[in-house]
Amino acid sequence: MAKLKSKYLAAIGGVLLSASAVLAQDSGPLLDALIRKGILTNQEAEDLRADLVRDQNTIPAKAVGGGKATDRLSVGMRMQVQYASLDTDIKNSTAAGPVATDHAFLRRMYITFKAGVGGNWGATMTYDLAGGSYDDAIIEWKPTPDLAFNFGLRKVNLAAEERGSSGDIRSIERSSVTRYFVESNNGRRLGAASYRIGAFLDGKKELSQTNGIVYSAAVTTPERGESFTAASATGDNTTNRPALWANFGFTGKLANNGTWIVGAGTGYLPDQGGSGTTNFGKGFNLRIHSLYANLTAGRFSLMGEYLTAKVDRGFNATTDATPTGFYLQPSLLLTDTIELVVRYAGLNSDRRGVTLSDVIRSSPNGGTMNKSEEWYFGGNYYLRGNDLKLQLGLVSGKTKETLTGAPAEAKVIGVRSQMQLQF
Repeated sequence: MAKLKSKYLAAIGGVLLSASAVLAQDSGPLLDALIRKGILTNQEAEDLRADLVRDQNTIPAKAVGGGKATDRLSVGMRMQVQYASLDTDIKNSTAAGPVATDHAFLRRMYITFKAGVGGNWGATMTYDLAGGSYDDAIIEWKPTPDLAFNFGLRKVNLAAEERGSSGDIRSIERSSVTRYFVESNNGRRLGAASYRIGAFLDGKKELSQTNGIVYSAAVTTPERGESFTAASATGDNTTNRPALWANFGFTGKLANNGTWIVGAGTGYLPDQGGSGTTNFGKGFNLRIHSLYANLTAGRFSLMGEYLTAKVDRGFNATTDATPTGFYLQPSLLLTDTIELVVRYAGLNSDRRGVTLSDVIRSSPNGGTMNKSEEWYFGGNYYLRGNDLKLQLGLVSGKTKETLTGAPAEAKVIGVRSQMQLQF
């Protein structure tokens, strides 16, 4: 009988442990039934439960790198599937309106590799299979937990919303103001932050049990460089002066795990000014400045930022442009899994120009104007936190006022949804 029982135990244990990730939380009724039938004792059942919990929290297989010095290696992925239905209406124009957007697409398909080679040295590389571009490609040295040096391609620490993870955007897409200041320069947008190649420093320091500071600095190429071609280019002998970046902020802790941060950032980009896209490398510089804040208190959070830039000859061959913009985004968790989000963003391009498609992703164009506004109303359903979530939002935006000051207006309204899974 003892031998037979040991065989039962071995068989039962093997089945349960091989399926531990699925059965760890559902094995209770089965084990109770086996106790009632006399196949398991209470202690044997408890031992099996402990084994299931232990195995569930253990990495099932170890990845091994090819380098002799590799001491850790991990692989991850972020998958985002979107659907957008956006329509545009143009006032004070005899031209036919642009065709509406009504489409499903892959927003991001990131695959990330992280490795360490000892001595606080490591590397991270992320490739976007959907966009055919890099995200991060850096070598990292972290001499202390509060200080890190990065070398390679990554986002500069300016424009707080842009620097934050794309897996934690509560309004599906970043604000229209962030897009105008940081996305690629098309003669209207500035391309004044985001991806650069260079050397980066990020640090933090506790001043007390509840307060601290964060700081960063970087020396990089002046132009964006997330594509294969741009990231691998050796230069064209016209934009050889480096860009300089700095950021400084104060942090604090509140009751009930609440936090806050306020800070400022600045960037100097030589030869990245001028009007249009044909004046790079001709001595027209660009400067960008940011004031930002982020608060979390219980189920409520609030983030906001003010951005401004000085673009040498940004309007025409004799006149500079000083675009300004801000956004505010409060959000509230109604339950542990359901969250409501609202955002307002306003932009004045100072006659440099802006179109709806510049600042509202997936939007039809609507013509070049001087100012823009955006409203977003949405909800998030966190099935497994940010690792598995559904998002749905109403997008309403408009551009207004021609570059000469004449009244005009283009509007876009519609819905956007996204499903995200990451591991």
